[in-house]
Amino acid sequence: MSDIDTETSFAADKAAGNLTPIPLFELVTGGWAAKTLAAAIELDLFGVMERSGGLTREQVAGELGIQERPADLLLAACASLGLLDKRGQLYMNSPLSNSFLVEGRPYYFGGFIRYADRRGYPGWHNLPTALRTNRPTTWNPDDQESVFDRDDQLVVSMFWEAMHSMSSFTGRVLTQAVPSLSERKALLDLGGGSGALAIEACKAFPTLLAAVFELPFVCEIAARKVIEAGLGDRISTEPGDFIKDDDLPSGYDTITLSAVLHDWDEETGRMILEKCARALPSGGMIIILEDVLNEEHTGPARAALVGMNMLVETVGGKNYSAGEYIGWLTDSGFGDIRTIPCQSVTTNRIILAFKP
Repeated sequence: MSDIDTETSFAADKAAGNLTPIPLFELVTGGWAAKTLAAAIELDLFGVMERSGGLTREQVAGELGIQERPADLLLAACASLGLLDKRGQLYMNSPLSNSFLVEGRPYYFGGFIRYADRRGYPGWHNLPTALRTNRPTTWNPDDQESVFDRDDQLVVSMFWEAMHSMSSFTGRVLTQAVPSLSERKALLDLGGGSGALAIEACKAFPTLLAAVFELPFVCEIAARKVIEAGLGDRISTEPGDFIKDDDLPSGYDTITLSAVLHDWDEETGRMILEKCARALPSGGMIIILEDVLNEEHTGPARAALVGMNMLVETVGGKNYSAGEYIGWLTDSGFGDIRTIPCQSVTTNRIILAFKP
């Protein structure tokens, strides 16, 4: 049977209501695609392609120090995934790879890919254990209070770079979706990691000042990133712990929480919002950026899978619906709540609320 006949047969089966295991096979091969991407990053395939402008299969084998058979398989797989284009005998980066997979580019995504491959996926291998015990599998809660509280070199070298690449793009999406930030004076990015969101906000709005509230050792990382961005005169750091500290810094008319609340259980999330409400002045704005579930908790798939990752990575984290976040905000005293659909990494909804 030819490929066309096969596709026609599958379509006919579907139309006739006959189920096939093809969707299940595609779920399994999704893991293969992720590992292919991680291997290409590890071998610096996309950097090699960018520096050369395009290479043949034989040249790729030579540049990467691998044999022609694995080079052929890797190139075919990356091209099939939209990571490479091919013109004649030359392979070259696709626009997607050129934008996000070449190290040194502003929105380089390789940090997250490396982190997921080396630390995240091993934890996922023990997912049944996480489900049975309700405990993370990437770290031991008996040895530390949270995944964030240790100056671990693996975390420093990969996790915060991973978060920077994601938060940079989310910050750009935020500035496009909430232009009223231009009217704000001072923004506090709570749990702001390496400062990526604050950097993007200050780039977009020249009169905005910002601060990154983070654990002390993370503030050191953020300070370096801020200096590299040339924004040391407008972005500061506020060392602290928003879980342990009784109060948050005051003097800010806006607080952002980007992919923060899903790291914690409901009780902790509500506590964080109550602290935000106390810290903001009248008219102060809070901005929540999250991958939210629908109200039935049946999707979308990415948000649901990020929730599964919280089982692997955190003690009490999970993904919530927009309605749940709105309820927390209302109970914390916020009003005039608005939601804005968006598309970024780990963010499909921006929720704005104001302190009366």
